[in-house]
Amino acid sequence: MSFEEFKPLNEKSLVEYIKATPALSSKIGADKYDDLVIKEVGDGNLNFVFIVVGSSGSLVIKQALPYIRCIGESWPMTKERAYFEATTLRKHGALSPDHVPEVYHFDRTMALIGMRYLEPPHTILRKGLVAGIEYPNLADHMADYMAKTLFFTSLLYHDTTEHRRAVTEFCGNVELCRLTEQVVFSDPYRVSTFNRWTSPYLDDDAKAVREDSALKLEIAELKSMFCERAQALIHGDLHTGSVMVTQDSTQVIDPEFSFYGPMGFDIGAYLGNLILAFFAQDGHTTHGNDRKKYKQWILRTIEQTWNLFNKRFIALWDQHKDGPGEAYLADIYNNDEVLKLVQENYMRNLLHDSLGFGAAKMIRRIVGVAHVEDFESIEEDKRRADCERSALEFGKMLLKERRKFKCIGEVVSAIQQQS
Repeated sequence: MSFEEFKPLNEKSLVEYIKATPALSSKIGADKYDDLVIKEVGDGNLNFVFIVVGSSGSLVIKQALPYIRCIGESWPMTKERAYFEATTLRKHGALSPDHVPEVYHFDRTMALIGMRYLEPPHTILRKGLVAGIEYPNLADHMADYMAKTLFFTSLLYHDTTEHRRAVTEFCGNVELCRLTEQVVFSDPYRVSTFNRWTSPYLDDDAKAVREDSALKLEIAELKSMFCERAQALIHGDLHTGSVMVTQDSTQVIDPEFSFYGPMGFDIGAYLGNLILAFFAQDGHTTHGNDRKKYKQWILRTIEQTWNLFNKRFIALWDQHKDGPGEAYLADIYNNDEVLKLVQENYMRNLLHDSLGFGAAKMIRRIVGVAHVEDFESIEEDKRRADCERSALEFGKMLLKERRKFKCIGEVVSAIQQQS
């Protein structure tokens, strides 16, 4: 079988592909290809994802299709996104090897990535949050991942020549950026055939979003920042469905939306999804478990994640302040006082950016095209709508008033008051 042109793989052709690719066959000890266990586990939105388990090893194969899988060929989508995903997995993996799965093989023609299989008990973080499971190392690990991947791909570490070269490479991921522009910054604020919500309970709420002038002014500013600000190599879709966890492991997956964009988009997407998880908890209460303790754990995790990120990001900055980074040249920002002022200003702006993007991601998950399991798994419509309305109201407030918050602790207090 020839693999010189693109073709979607099935279980049979996947075995042939592995046989023909030493970087993959060597990982699974596949002398006995008859014993391979292959399972297709794609979430159904964009890609094929196969888990391959052999006699002495395992791996995951991910293949991008030239259209959006859950909609079909009527919505074409470049399979080149696999190139950006593989490149980012390698770049972020080099910077944060403990929290990014290793890439074994990338085939640009086949839009295919072979990578480490995150074996059980790894589970998608979102599923763990729905189930009410605490992850004691989550804040520490995610703060570490975000601090390293964002700092080391920014002008705080790179000179402008290197930075522009890197930005240029990722400008090609335009289709996925345009998809984000549409579903996060545009569709929720207009009538769109793709929008949906828990109707009829949220009909008036969705209409209110479309008619809120103050909200539209804020979302326009964030969209402009998303499109124009090449601050760091961001994951681009860092929600709780893009993180796999155990009690002592945290792994970030699926960076196919990656590009050089605003740091706050990654931080905000992640924190915003934790806030959604918080507001969904009342829909998952059972007799004997009111989820109150778990809600407090989520709030602590939100606060710890930002505070640890802030601390580590500043530590990296201090460590490399005399390095090649050209954002703040050492012979200008040459005393502790001026550097501290710069850092405080930078982190305050980054917090406000993160809160804005996080709010935008919350709103779009309630009245836009793609919803979240946190709410969707609440079976009773009215109960789900009540949880979603609380989250939506908080998201709208956060988007409009984000600049008034001086620290993450104030945000957590506001979440508690809203609930």
